[in-house]
Amino acid sequence: MTNHLTAQSVAQSQQLASQQKNITVIGSGAWGSTLGTLATRNGHQVRSWSRRSSESLDSAIEGADAILSAVSMKGVRPTVERLQGMNLPAELILISATKGLDPTTTHTPSQIWQEGFPNHSVVVLSGPNLSKEVKQDLPAATVVASKVTAAAEAVQDIFASETFRVYLNDDPLGTEIGGTLKNVIAIAAGVCEGLKLGTNAKSALLTRALPEMIRVGTCLGASTETFFGLSGLGDLLATCDSPLSRNYQVGYGLAQGKSIEQILSELEGTAEGINTTNVLVDFANQQEIAIPIARQVYRLVNGKTTPQQAVQDLMERDPKPEFCDL
Repeated sequence: MTNHLTAQSVAQSQQLASQQKNITVIGSGAWGSTLGTLATRNGHQVRSWSRRSSESLDSAIEGADAILSAVSMKGVRPTVERLQGMNLPAELILISATKGLDPTTTHTPSQIWQEGFPNHSVVVLSGPNLSKEVKQDLPAATVVASKVTAAAEAVQDIFASETFRVYLNDDPLGTEIGGTLKNVIAIAAGVCEGLKLGTNAKSALLTRALPEMIRVGTCLGASTETFFGLSGLGDLLATCDSPLSRNYQVGYGLAQGKSIEQILSELEGTAEGINTTNVLVDFANQQEIAIPIARQVYRLVNGKTTPQQAVQDLMERDPKPEFCDL
């Protein structure tokens, strides 16, 4: 994707790295709220806005140095379109904390933001970050990624603290893809736990899942190295090993015999892995990418198989070398 960032916007991003900032958080979910809390603890001024806010969006972003988007995947494009009519200052940084894929274009949230604002710096924030733990001030680490180093450094300054370590990365696409695809695998991990398949099975699942994520990510243009970092392997381990994960809860519920409708009605928040699974399988079919684990998750969430049958189908696949693309 071509980035038409001006020298002025890059220079202004550099100036932001050493001063108190005004942040507007769009989205009222747990993660957006948690990130707002982190920024507030660091002395920054934070305003929050959602569709239920009495304040107008125009008013909420007035004077902002950065806008953090923590809306659901389906809300990304409407949010971008709404902001496009507001003449955002060139120096304003756009931070994306959403994980998902657009069902029509397969684009990630940051790609949608960059398409809408080609002259602005867009930064991705993603990592092994369970919001309840972060809000409790338990030690954690994350990644901020951007093609504009100064913008990433400014966002690093916003959130970094003694208990929240923030690393830099220049692969925003890979950073997003890792955080997005692990949601699909988290559903499988929840099934594994719900069926009480044991540690061996879960370890094998996660190990075999990583190459699937890499095959898809590199096809989309991401760097292989990114998937071995915090936003890839790190996020995979955290999400697939915690009942706090909504996607994990979906898989666990399916293993308990619940319908997908019942699970979603009981869930607090959105399980992005369900939508991502559908988009991922369509993309893999078009590109002829092998995703055996994700394909079984797709069949499971769409009522085409049972948890027990999905496990059996994976175990009965033809023998092959460990390191291959099939």
